[in-house]
Amino acid sequence: MANASALSISVPGLGVSDALAVANAKQPNLNGMTAAKAKTASQDFEAVFLNSMFSQMFTDVGGDGPLGGKGATGVWRSFLTDEYAKSFAKSGGIGIGDEVYRALIARQGAQS
Repeated sequence: MANASALSISVPGLGVSDALAVANAKQPNLNGMTAAKAKTASQDFEAVFLNSMFSQMFTDVGGDGPLGGKGATGVWRSFLTDEYAKSFAKSGGIGIGDEVYRALIARQGAQS
């Protein structure tokens, strides 16, 4: 077993000993429903983050057309960015969802 000071394990909300216990465990004793809920929650979290980022891309876009900000196009644009974000998160995203999933599973493993 490796020395705790030599390892660089960072799991939000867990101490070093808890993180080491989770890292050394073969598989947390979780049922399929818990893992599925954690995966869904992590994808949803990343989608919300990405939606915020995509919304910022359109803040200074004006004019006519589908990306303009007049009338109902602002509402349409918000739906568009929401769907973009969900699609990105579902197809792997930018890595935030994976880290959130690992942290959720580690937290569940440490509590069980």
